[in-house]
Amino acid sequence: MTLALRYAARSDIGLVRQNNQDSAYAGPNLLVVADGMGGHAGGDVASSLAIAALAPLDRSEHGPQEALADLERTVEQARQDLVHASEVDPDLAGMGTTVTALLRSGNTLAMAHLGDSRAYLLRDGSLNQVTVDHTFVQHLVDTGRISPDEAETHPQRNVVMRVLGDFDVDLTPDMSVREARPGDRWLLCSDGLSGFVPIEQITEVLAECESPEEAADLLVTLAMTAGSTDNITVVVADVVDPDEDDADPPTTSTQVVGAAAAEMAPELARPAPETPADGPRDDDEEDDEDEDDGDARPRRRRPWIGVLVTLLVLGGLGYGAWWAYGWTQEQFYVGVADGQVAVYQGIPQSAGPLELSEPVELTGTPVDELPAYWSERLDGTIRASSQAEARERADSLIDQALPTPTPSPTPEPSGTPSPSATPSATPSSSPAAGSGASPEPTDEEAEA
Repeated sequence: MTLALRYAARSDIGLVRQNNQDSAYAGPNLLVVADGMGGHAGGDVASSLAIAALAPLDRSEHGPQEALADLERTVEQARQDLVHASEVDPDLAGMGTTVTALLRSGNTLAMAHLGDSRAYLLRDGSLNQVTVDHTFVQHLVDTGRISPDEAETHPQRNVVMRVLGDFDVDLTPDMSVREARPGDRWLLCSDGLSGFVPIEQITEVLAECESPEEAADLLVTLAMTAGSTDNITVVVADVVDPDEDDADPPTTSTQVVGAAAAEMAPELARPAPETPADGPRDDDEEDDEDEDDGDARPRRRRPWIGVLVTLLVLGGLGYGAWWAYGWTQEQFYVGVADGQVAVYQGIPQSAGPLELSEPVELTGTPVDELPAYWSERLDGTIRASSQAEARERADSLIDQALPTPTPSPTPEPSGTPSPSATPSATPSSSPAAGSGASPEPTDEEAEA
């Protein structure tokens, strides 16, 4: 029996942050969530580099014994990439990212974990957290100094002890191998979800939703409803047996969301065939300081990314560039065109003068009729693997944003008294129903 994955990746900037520092990757053999930190110092770059380093592992030839070693080696390569990037651009110094990754090899899953992003496994209706947070608060729980319930509201719950960073500290990720079973449902997520949505709600969504796409969409919505102050990124994946007649078909397209999709050139985001020296870091606190410092400069483009893209194009890698462009045209997203909610083919980026997307379907719903929260979501982050799926997501957003109008009551004819103004009839003065009898005349009428 050979197993496969059916998956969906979603990422949202959230309600407060100025940019999305989360990244995620979902492919037939690889699932990754990376939560970058560093504010303007490069959290988005850190998570993008982690995804770029890990993405080439998304291939099927890993043996069960090789997958774990390949994954650990590639995480170390990602760390070296972060070090090199900060050397090229000193403004990026101090950046870091969490990494939670699953690499499929046959019927097993190799896992690497650093930081406080989480992996959950729903099996036989029971949800269990597979990873252990590398945070100061989790250390207090492990040593018995506080309870798990106290950890949920501890003021230092965002202090991360171990992350993938550019500092000279060799932090080995937690490595493990897990059995894959048909019917398993995996959730990888950043703390923009796990830090705001109760585990009971997460369990209910994962257990009740029929598809990974539905579950991922609903989890992001729940985090937004809960007032998440962080970026929100989720990957939901089902383990399926493609040989079973009633099994859902495995997913085959690659999904890259968050900073990795926005910051990196498509050809770099897509596969080709513990503590810092100065102590623990609080990623939420540092980000808030950076965002509130009054620096209104526009986000600058990373010069080293531009150099890589230029080298790729000018180096004559025509086949790779054409293949990368072809991949972009297999993607779809929900955006705005002609003032309407629209379905786009491609990705919301450009490569020099070449736009990598164009509108292919208008919904007829004006964007200015949507509440601000919903219209802000039309920034290219609602992705789909087909035009039909993108239209379905657009219709779903419109249905949620525009409540069904309540019918107005039909006005009564002029001069007709309202029911409340009509005197109640008494048995002595009202004829029997359906009798057709006329009411008895009053004394005045009789005298007349």
